[in-house]
Amino acid sequence: MQFRFFLFFLFSFGTLLAQNRTVGVFQNDAPAFNGYTLFTTGRLTYLIDNCGHEVRRWTSNYQPGLSVYLLENGNLLRTGRVGGSFSGGGVGGRLELFSWEGDLLWAWEYADDRVHQHHDVAPLPNGNILVLAWERVTAAEAEALGRRPNTVSSTGLWPEHLVEIRPVGADSAEIVWQWRLWDHLVQDAAPGLPNYAPGIADRPERLDINTGQPNTSDWVHCNAVSYNPQLDQIALCSRVLSEIWIIDHSTTTAEAAGSTGGNSGRGGDILYRWGNPQAYGRGGAVQRRLWGPHDVRWVAGEHPWAGKLMVFNNGVGRPGGNLSSVEVWAPPLNDLGTYDLNPGQPFGPAASDWSYSDANFYSSNISGAHAVPNGNIVVCEGDDGRFFEVDTLGNTHWSYINPVGMLGPVSQGQTPANNATFRVTRYAPGYPAFAGRDLTPGPLVELNPLPETCVLQTVGNGPEPDAEMRIFVHGNPLRDQLTLQNDTGNELTVAVADVLGRLVYRGAHAGETISIACADWPAGGYVLQVHPAGYHQPMIFNLIKH
Repeated sequence: MQFRFFLFFLFSFGTLLAQNRTVGVFQNDAPAFNGYTLFTTGRLTYLIDNCGHEVRRWTSNYQPGLSVYLLENGNLLRTGRVGGSFSGGGVGGRLELFSWEGDLLWAWEYADDRVHQHHDVAPLPNGNILVLAWERVTAAEAEALGRRPNTVSSTGLWPEHLVEIRPVGADSAEIVWQWRLWDHLVQDAAPGLPNYAPGIADRPERLDINTGQPNTSDWVHCNAVSYNPQLDQIALCSRVLSEIWIIDHSTTTAEAAGSTGGNSGRGGDILYRWGNPQAYGRGGAVQRRLWGPHDVRWVAGEHPWAGKLMVFNNGVGRPGGNLSSVEVWAPPLNDLGTYDLNPGQPFGPAASDWSYSDANFYSSNISGAHAVPNGNIVVCEGDDGRFFEVDTLGNTHWSYINPVGMLGPVSQGQTPANNATFRVTRYAPGYPAFAGRDLTPGPLVELNPLPETCVLQTVGNGPEPDAEMRIFVHGNPLRDQLTLQNDTGNELTVAVADVLGRLVYRGAHAGETISIACADWPAGGYVLQVHPAGYHQPMIFNLIKH
């Protein structure tokens, strides 16, 4: 009776706290990946633990511009917003490097009447930085390359370009490489002008100058840049065109302006594009997969999906209603480092390998998602400043509401104004930046917090070391049954989902040998999650069913 009363009291107390909680941590289950989450809001950048405690905080004199990265040496790379002759969503213009202690080490502005950094940058392994920026093209210059006159704004066009810069001193930088979208256009409007092709569909490696948003300078609006060091390639995300592009970074600047050279042999042309084949004339609305996306990233490290691409699919104007999702897919990479494309067909795949959504999940802009080493996905629902973590079966294991608005952190119980967050990144405890650093948790970010109920899973981010060697999958690839050898001595909770995240099996089993019938499962890939009772983290296995 006393035990039942304790459970009732604990449940009632937790429910009462949840009813009064408006910000901070709402959920932190054992399967969540225990790490440190980085986000910037206003002039402040925070690094928090899974219970929402401040571990580090950096202060800038500039509003975000918008991305932020914690580098392996412990420095913080941040973009800031400065004035200029460009204005629009995601405008930045300033790059800053802060020490772990918060001192400004370096700052440089890429903003004048010709160019302006916006949205994102990407740190490179060699210490250089990729910078995403607009450049100004006059209306006359746009029309001279085939842009239809009635679709050109009086302020011209702002095509995207990338520069790779090497920081110099405390306030300078050297541009060591450049790629310009303006060098890779095609048009079918004016036969007598450059880049003419009567069939846009025959030139998928180039961007149709007459696609995108008419009568708007920011006609393409890229918002993310991601670098793959294994391929030496760059992924870009275009919100307006609802496309992901991949280009070759191994080129010289001269090669990047043309269609030959580099590892791909294709210069700076688009190697791969996905999400909206209407943009290059190789599909209709039924083939479209993205609507206003943000934050493309390659899945890296030891994650089961390593090498695939992930993007936050905002879903603005999605058929059937506005609904956001997270999409994961494998581009058709071949042995030459390029991407397979059948004549007359769009780039594959025809659908995502995995997708997450729910009925209440929607952010019209900003936002992002990335994979963490234990197999989970950390999501930033940017409009509402909501961060959460799901597993591949769609179960939520961590949830947090950004307590920092325009005027700083709010008190628990209040709703912050303007706590929208561009994106977040979860770093593992073993990330090199943390070596030798003081990671003692400080106060919670929100003011006047409630009594804490969150417990950090300090035992690690994976199953206990001996558990990984005491559960085995036999007969993979599968045919008629899934067989597990369980040498832990504990009951196992077993769940299996297909690559789209649809649950095909869930159950609890005890014993040394566990057999699960799977003859009626369709052929394809599956994700197996096994959680031994008494262990803090589940184990993830990739399965193939013949």
